Amino acid sequence: MPGPDHPSAAGVPVLTTERLILRGHTAADYKSTLALWGDARVTLHISGRPSTARESWARLLNYAGHWALMGFGYWLVEERESGRFLGEVGLAEFKRDIKPGFDGAPEAGWVLAPAAHGKGYATEAMRAVFAWAGQTRGAERYVCIVDPKNTASIKVAEKCGFTLWTETEYLGTPAILMERPPKT
Repeated sequence: MPGPDHPSAAGVPVLTTERLILRGHTAADYKSTLALWGDARVTLHISGRPSTARESWARLLNYAGHWALMGFGYWLVEERESGRFLGEVGLAEFKRDIKPGFDGAPEAGWVLAPAAHGKGYATEAMRAVFAWAGQTRGAERYVCIVDPKNTASIKVAEKCGFTLWTETEYLGTPAILMERPPKT
């Protein structure tokens, strides 16, 4: 099994946990990304509507671009034992038009397939992401945007060290911004 310092797709490090493998996306992962983001249960608290095939393809390209240009990005999450696709997690710089802004602070995000909900996978995966970030990027502030109705995602954020920063709107809907201060 590859360790955390072995590269995967496009130089993305492979992270392993007790139950998970986090690896870089490849073009072969398009169908999994399409199925994930095309599921209305997944997008309910994100965009409010399933993504189109074109939007899912653009998302996959965005993931690769983040790693190439920023040196960080999103990982595909697989169940270690079965190899089953579970979702996507990571860090990004989306240049969102949101008030207050948070340019310079990477945005953490996680999205899992409904079959993976409620099993602690998101928290486990994000803890691995933050361990990697602490080793490679040092101490820095992270933010995340959460739908105030998405209590499960708020719990994941809290378990990963995020606290409420402020309430705002994003794309015309209520949102909360949470922050994770630098860990030294």
